[in-house]
Amino acid sequence: MDLAILLFDRFTALDAVGPFQVLVNVPDVTVTFVAKEAGLIYADKGPFGLEATRGIADLTRPDIVLIPGGPGQVELMDDATILSWLRDAHASSTWTTSVCTGSLVLGAAGILNGKRATTHWLAMGQLAGLGAVPVAERVVVDGKIVTAAGVSAGIDMALTLAAELAGPGVAQTIQLSIEYDPAPPFDAGSPTKAPAHIVDYLRRRSRFILE
Repeated sequence: MDLAILLFDRFTALDAVGPFQVLVNVPDVTVTFVAKEAGLIYADKGPFGLEATRGIADLTRPDIVLIPGGPGQVELMDDATILSWLRDAHASSTWTTSVCTGSLVLGAAGILNGKRATTHWLAMGQLAGLGAVPVAERVVVDGKIVTAAGVSAGIDMALTLAAELAGPGVAQTIQLSIEYDPAPPFDAGSPTKAPAHIVDYLRRRSRFILE
């Protein structure tokens, strides 16, 4: 199966790399980083980039589509070429997936109409306006559409997808191989758990985080 991970200027690195690390280990899955044009695409923070080895015109019918999030998603939502490719790819895909604010791009393409979906908690309010039914869960599966909440949730989404593709045993083997056994030093990974002043601070800064 061909998996296309879409890269774009100012994507969030872990949104793409986390799922890649999981799904590249699924038997018979070929992972390709694609972009509007092939080349080096830089992430939103620091001197980090990934090579898109193919342009979207060269991979029009992937079996699996994965859209990461990141500040550059704002421009992507108005990119007619990207949205047209995404709609066409979704029409024939087995799975269409997103991480973080990548779901807003799916929404902008009209793919989430009437579908349950999630996104980064700071962007949750935008989903309904894009036709989706917002769900505050870490991973949401609705038919062949799988969406993940913010950033690190992409690993959970990828393991969920790995189980669908190759069975729970394969997914558990991959999970163990990457030693994905979260034990964070703080219980602050959700707005329902983090201290109120931290939540308020990020809400005030959300324009700079998501745009």
